[in-house]
Amino acid sequence: MSVAGSGVSNFLKSLERWVELQRSILESFRSIDDSVREADRLEIIIHTRIAFNHMIKTLKAFDDWLQDPFIVSNIPREELVKVWDATMEMLNILLELDIEHTTNVKNLIDQAVREGRIDPVILHLKDVARGEDRRGQDTGMSI
Repeated sequence: MSVAGSGVSNFLKSLERWVELQRSILESFRSIDDSVREADRLEIIIHTRIAFNHMIKTLKAFDDWLQDPFIVSNIPREELVKVWDATMEMLNILLELDIEHTTNVKNLIDQAVREGRIDPVILHLKDVARGEDRRGQDTGMSI
């Protein structure tokens, strides 16, 4: 086998390892789905963040993949269209989730403010994190 052939062979093995890792992670998330649905709020947040982090890592890897001249020069157009279609589906789901969730949270917070159910300590910390004092004035510092 030529030097180029062994390089391709190593590359193909790394792709196999990546696919097996992704399958394993997918199976892990599928196996915990029911228990996360029944978990307390903190566990749901933690598992959602773990999933987000893995999605971010995977999206970054996909973006890097689509910048690799070796890869893009060998991907047929039809495969790129499949990736585009899946990308649009994920983008639609993500943006619809973001719009719905942000709207719902805004409405819940608005209602809690009107009903006086906002913890003043948490509200103050939120203001500090935004770099504002209690009057909404810029403090020049933020977290």
